[in-house]
Amino acid sequence: MEHTNKPQQNKFGNWIKTSITARMLMVGFLVIILLIPLAFINDLISERSRRQQDVVHEINDKWGNNVLVFGPILKLPYKTYSETKTYNEKTKTYLTETKTEINYAYIFPENLQAEADVNSKTLKRGNFESAVYTTNMNFSGHYIKPQLQLKDIKDADIVWNKASIIIKTSNLKGIKNEVNLKLNDSSYKFETNFTDNANHYSGNLDELESGFLKETDVPKAEAISFSFSIAFNGSQDLQIIPIGKTTTMTMTSNWADPSFIGNFLPNDETKTISKDGFEAQWKILHINRAFSQQYLNQVPNLNQYAFGTKFMVMVDEYQKSERSAKYGFLVIGLTFLVFFLIQTLSKINIHPFQYLMIGLALTMFYTLLVSISEHSNFLKAYLVAGISVIVLITIYSKSILKTLKFPLFIGLSLTALYTFIYVIIQLENYALLVGSIGLFLILASVMFVSRKIDWNND
Repeated sequence: MEHTNKPQQNKFGNWIKTSITARMLMVGFLVIILLIPLAFINDLISERSRRQQDVVHEINDKWGNNVLVFGPILKLPYKTYSETKTYNEKTKTYLTETKTEINYAYIFPENLQAEADVNSKTLKRGNFESAVYTTNMNFSGHYIKPQLQLKDIKDADIVWNKASIIIKTSNLKGIKNEVNLKLNDSSYKFETNFTDNANHYSGNLDELESGFLKETDVPKAEAISFSFSIAFNGSQDLQIIPIGKTTTMTMTSNWADPSFIGNFLPNDETKTISKDGFEAQWKILHINRAFSQQYLNQVPNLNQYAFGTKFMVMVDEYQKSERSAKYGFLVIGLTFLVFFLIQTLSKINIHPFQYLMIGLALTMFYTLLVSISEHSNFLKAYLVAGISVIVLITIYSKSILKTLKFPLFIGLSLTALYTFIYVIIQLENYALLVGSIGLFLILASVMFVSRKIDWNND
């Protein structure tokens, strides 16, 4: 029985060694097996990326979150009347009772100028960092007499001596100074107001409100000028909502890599960006945005019309590492294909275990890339990881293939492949085009080399 099985085992072993089909099946099976560690590596990259976001959010929460300023808004109470009739059985008459209720009108300024001087820096925790800033913001402008008669509200029904100014912001915690509003020659302090925040605004912003204004400081007939300053500790971005009929903003900062965000972009002719920082100016007219200058009872959510600048550390190492790992299947498949062609053309025997070791070395590239990029930039990490893996596989293939020309060819092929992938990662608009052309050239090369193989000799 033992003597009978031995020739069968030898026959099967010889078929594995000599059959091209068997080698192709073996190589394909190993590529599929190596998808398992590639999946774990992708999970590792995702986990480190989430950890980075958690640390950034923690830093920003302690320093100060993003800043959005909405104001100043003139809050003007007015009277409304409602009549109710009740029937009196004794007198057989109807009694009319008039009730007076107080509602509020919200008036936006005719003109709003904002100046923001932003001093940015980075805060680090471990391997992660976040962009934070301190900003001093100066606001000025003027109000004109509210046109509430257009809303069927008479001047006599407006309670002028109960008017106030409100300012809304997303970062109440980050305010660094007392906020004082100047109207003409009067000065008013602001207090936080949580009591009726939900009653007249549908956006998720906190509110500051001044005390009651003097009647002489309310625009009953003439325009009233205002100005105030507010300082913030903030992070991520700085924005305002253009509630002035004409809104202008000038922003200067030492941040060299700004990203202008929101519904409006700065004027190109006034925008300057250098390694020392940037300066940008915006000008928005009322015809540029789809909301009016006054509202009754409730201010709509106008956050979508905000504009400003994002201050973000351009940390895209994890994104680039994730994109690199997506090409892992291609790298392993093409590398195994090179070894397969060499094995087939040169008749050199390569054991499945040796294929497996080469595949594991290729997957180690991604763990090296992620770990090194956390302490350095992506290019250096890519170079170190790539050179390490290429040298390792080239030396290992020297012991397998015996000759020197095949290991050198493998080393050059891996260098070209990793360079090709790096170029694709850096490209955005042309990544698909360059990748398609590259894969076409690789396919053409394989077809050219494999034409010499006798596929019928199996």
